[in-house]
Amino acid sequence: MRAVQVRAPASLDTLTPTDLPDPGNPGPGEIRVRLAASSLNYHDFAVVTGMIPAADGRIPMSDGAGQVEAVGEGVTGFKPGDLVVSLFFPDWNDGAPPTSAFTRVPGDGIDGYAREVVVTPEHWFTHAPRGYSAAEAATLTCAGLTAWRALFVDGATQPGSTVLVQGTGGVSVFALQFAKAAGARVIATSSSDAKLDRMKALGADELINYREVPAWGVKALELTGGRGVDTVVEIGGAGTLDQSMIATRVGGHVALIGVLAGFAGPVQTALLMAKNLRVQGLTVGSRKQQLDMIAGIEANRIKPVLDRHFPLEKLADAFRHQASNTHFGKIIVEI
Repeated sequence: MRAVQVRAPASLDTLTPTDLPDPGNPGPGEIRVRLAASSLNYHDFAVVTGMIPAADGRIPMSDGAGQVEAVGEGVTGFKPGDLVVSLFFPDWNDGAPPTSAFTRVPGDGIDGYAREVVVTPEHWFTHAPRGYSAAEAATLTCAGLTAWRALFVDGATQPGSTVLVQGTGGVSVFALQFAKAAGARVIATSSSDAKLDRMKALGADELINYREVPAWGVKALELTGGRGVDTVVEIGGAGTLDQSMIATRVGGHVALIGVLAGFAGPVQTALLMAKNLRVQGLTVGSRKQQLDMIAGIEANRIKPVLDRHFPLEKLADAFRHQASNTHFGKIIVEI
């Protein structure tokens, strides 16, 4: 089967298309999936560029979607022909994450989905939403579920809530779509007026260009009549956290999901305490949360926003496109 591997020292130039043995037939409790698509996340970029160390020869990509080709003895949840989508944490079914969860992420601690076929335990996948293509389903594993958890698991987004989303990557676009489906008001930030116009077309209620308004936290306060937003979907990390805390209401929630603007830095602890804020780090979610998200997607007929498509052999070019920061929504890899 065709695959792509990360070769040491990890870089986009050492991503290697290769041929590997077919994994064969599924055993008891297993399914064989012919993968059709993956999608790019910052986590994947960190693996293939060496920011997150991975074993030499690791197959990258945490997201995978495709059709079940065969099922092993005892499998009752899937049948051949089903369109399925992978889990970011194959070992995390529900409740608190097990200790092993963070060491067994596909494309990182174990081999991922930059390949044609996998044979895995059946609980490593869920059904894709009805009416989805493989490319659309492949966007959900990391970005979709991260946005869902930020708003509805760790947060309490509901009709009348106000949510601020940063940028126009996959998580932020999903957060906008999910929040609007829940009846929330959304404030979107970006450095690009053209991208902000696209967020407006997707339903954003207020727009802030943070290049023109560096103190965008104060602007968000103004847009909410001084109250502040209920939830910030924080993708920047240390470099934007202060503005996020300024933007948030007393008792509000900052969902810390990314580090694009810095891994570490000073935190205004006085502001954190004065506003009684909850700043919570989160990393994707469980199988149960993915199933809940898919139910919400189906009920509201939400479709992901897709950017460019690249063939598997051009995976390095897909990551170069991601690094250019010109994309809007999810970048797709066709397998």
